[in-house]
Amino acid sequence: MRPSPDEYHPAFGTYMTLAPEDDVLEALAEQSATTQRILSALDDDKSLHRYAEGKWSVREVFGHLIDSERILGYRALAIARGEQENLPAFEEEDYVRNASFDAWPVGALAESYALVRKTTILFYRNLSEEAWLRRGTANNNPITVRALAWGILGHERHHLGVLRDKYGVV
Repeated sequence: MRPSPDEYHPAFGTYMTLAPEDDVLEALAEQSATTQRILSALDDDKSLHRYAEGKWSVREVFGHLIDSERILGYRALAIARGEQENLPAFEEEDYVRNASFDAWPVGALAESYALVRKTTILFYRNLSEEAWLRRGTANNNPITVRALAWGILGHERHHLGVLRDKYGVV
């Protein structure tokens, strides 16, 4: 069952709107297959493309997706296990800058993406119903484990839309 609006901060709502499915695990698996096809079709030149000065390269966008899924997955793990402390925010620009994703081979990005997504799906597939509904705090905002799953799906859709509209990749 989809998360209700009281399970996440309104700013997270954009990602929820982009993930209307009821079966998030099926949608995550389908999205993974699509994203892996996109990654496998990238050549080195296209993967280093930036649509404007100061914008991320295509490789950096995919690196950001990988980092974000790891972080949202960690938040889901911590909250599912009962963590009551506020989980920290992360500064995405710093993460991308410090990761040097443009130096990663596209194949390494593709492999990392596939493994992170597989781990996310396996984690959620084996949660109890009670754990899906656990509430915690991340970046000083309330969130449920369930909302984080749909957030991962919607966040990636947001960036795939940017890759399509601004980069001409998707």
